[in-house]
Amino acid sequence: MSKVHIGTPWPLGSTVTTRGVNFSVAAPTAERIELLLFADANNPQPELILELQHCHRSGDYWHVEVEGLKAGCCYGYRVFGTNEPEGHNFYPSKVLLDPCARAISGWDVFQREAAKGASANLQACLKGVVCERELFDFKSHPRPRNAWNRSVIYELHVGGFTSGSKSEVAPQRQGTFLGLIDKLPYLRKLGITAIELLPIYAFDPSDAPAGRDNYWGYSPLNWFTPHPKYVVGDDPLQARQQVRELVAACHDQGIEVLLDVVYNHTTEANFDGPTISWRGFGETLYYHQNERGEYLDVSGCGNSIAANRPIVMQLILESMRCWALELGVDGFRFDLGIALSRGEGLKPLDHPPLFEAIEADPELSDLKLVSEPWDCGGLYRLSDFPAQRIGTWNGHYRDDLRAFWKGDENSAWRMGQRLRGSPDLYKGQPAELGHSVNFITAHDGFTLNDLVSFNSKHNLANGENNCDGDNHNNSWNNGIEGPCSDHEVMALRHRQMRNLISTLLLSTGVPMMLMGDEVGRSQGGNNNSWCQDNPLGWMLWNPEQCDMDLYLFVKKLLKIRHQLPELFSPISHPPEEMPKDLQKNPGDLWLQWHGVKIDKPDWGSWSHTICYSLNQGSSGSVIWMGLNAYSKAMHFELPEPTSPWHHLLDTARPSSDEISTSPEPCTPGEIDLESRSMLVLIAKEYALKLKL
Repeated sequence: MSKVHIGTPWPLGSTVTTRGVNFSVAAPTAERIELLLFADANNPQPELILELQHCHRSGDYWHVEVEGLKAGCCYGYRVFGTNEPEGHNFYPSKVLLDPCARAISGWDVFQREAAKGASANLQACLKGVVCERELFDFKSHPRPRNAWNRSVIYELHVGGFTSGSKSEVAPQRQGTFLGLIDKLPYLRKLGITAIELLPIYAFDPSDAPAGRDNYWGYSPLNWFTPHPKYVVGDDPLQARQQVRELVAACHDQGIEVLLDVVYNHTTEANFDGPTISWRGFGETLYYHQNERGEYLDVSGCGNSIAANRPIVMQLILESMRCWALELGVDGFRFDLGIALSRGEGLKPLDHPPLFEAIEADPELSDLKLVSEPWDCGGLYRLSDFPAQRIGTWNGHYRDDLRAFWKGDENSAWRMGQRLRGSPDLYKGQPAELGHSVNFITAHDGFTLNDLVSFNSKHNLANGENNCDGDNHNNSWNNGIEGPCSDHEVMALRHRQMRNLISTLLLSTGVPMMLMGDEVGRSQGGNNNSWCQDNPLGWMLWNPEQCDMDLYLFVKKLLKIRHQLPELFSPISHPPEEMPKDLQKNPGDLWLQWHGVKIDKPDWGSWSHTICYSLNQGSSGSVIWMGLNAYSKAMHFELPEPTSPWHHLLDTARPSSDEISTSPEPCTPGEIDLESRSMLVLIAKEYALKLKL
């Protein structure tokens, strides 16, 4: 029998020591804990059961060190205590997964249903696997540290981005971390500086109605372990190394890796859900409940994590350090992040402990942090998001951009606000770089192609009678619902896609694109493809179906953005008035709004046009941008440029001429802007800088 020592409460989880393995887990209200050790992942019976005594407890933590164990050892826990009416319920029949496990085995036998109720789940449980905790090799693969004003985020699904016969990824690597490495040259060539990965830590695919899988992964069962389906091979000890290989390859390409993390809820759902991990160690600790013991839910998934409590906060911080320091990722996007700011009784907190701890942690200080500012309980905090270093998804940008180009009334003024950094949403001042992420599409909703092809969602394939997914999409099919062969309708759709993506990528701020929008990927009108692990939810790689003209268009847009950052992605928003001291700073840029007449913008409810110029001191304008969402062409006066105007972009032109490879001169003084089109002119000195 292995020699047993008291062990230490830190580090959390399982850690290899000089003489064996140390185990530590939080269980504040437990009376007794058993540590189950298994000979291997497939053995249904534990080789050894250790009952932890009072001496193995320090405060809220239970710990033990076992000699002779090493990496690869499989383990689980049983937790015992007194069940209290309307309080914590213990489930001693359940073998529990360590919430801090960095590797997991037992996927072949795991059954979600076996984790429900009071029956034993020994034959169908997940087991933690002891593994190394080496730090990422930042010396060989340093963080790219791309500035916010040079950042372009690309949201993708690891499994879906590399799947399909046309992906040119080896079959055994499709849908995996290693397969994604094979597609990095594509992303780099496109002009992407950061990838935002839908959840990649272990989630429960079976958390879905019968006959479907949870494909997106917003159903976490552990916050530390890479999801096994994304790993080549079945060795749980290889998962972390393959993540490191992906991150290292991204860093070598200058691409940052951001993770979409789900700390607001778990797969254990409500009271009737399975007991897999957190619930068994501390039901009333990890989850918000009312005085009757009922689960409170602002996640829409049955439970809400109590991130305001110190032990829960500690586990989340440890998870972030695991991914950032051990696996090398460069930042996080918090799913329904504002839910993490709620205190007892779900009361919103102005100084949430978790966010304060994140911002005070020096080991997390160099990360990019972004959050959704809303939750399913109606909380929406954008400019007043309770964390200075955490930026937010700007849902108003998405909605107002869509409404403007659809031709809605009362949309011009709102669109103008979005173009100037949403000062109406940020206390009268444009949002600082990194505080607002602009987007028009994301995984949750229509793709760019579907946004201009469908008036309504078409989600019958999800098996929920088209009741799932958002009903408010601000979409327009441009005359015919869904696929069509009408040349005029298709031409208008193509123009609208270019209008939308051009506005996004040429707006000041941090843009985020959705996987496949650059090639016209469609989901057939499905705006909630969470269970579609098939071509409907995969990246489009078939060149016969890809819109390659759109791809080249987007690629050129990103080149323009990267080559002329002072115009399209400045560090700060230019003022809307001429600088007062032109002698000291004659090259300062300032923004001037126009209408059909110079310096006379039309913000009326009836208006469907927006024009503005960036002016260089008193020398003249260096760029003029016109957006016409009206059904008719409009005639505009042009401001005087610093040097002759050159055409840069015109979405009304044939696809091959929309962006001028060598911007050509245009007639000074006035110009026509076609219906539902966007036009960008730049002064000659800037045109000469471009290499498209």
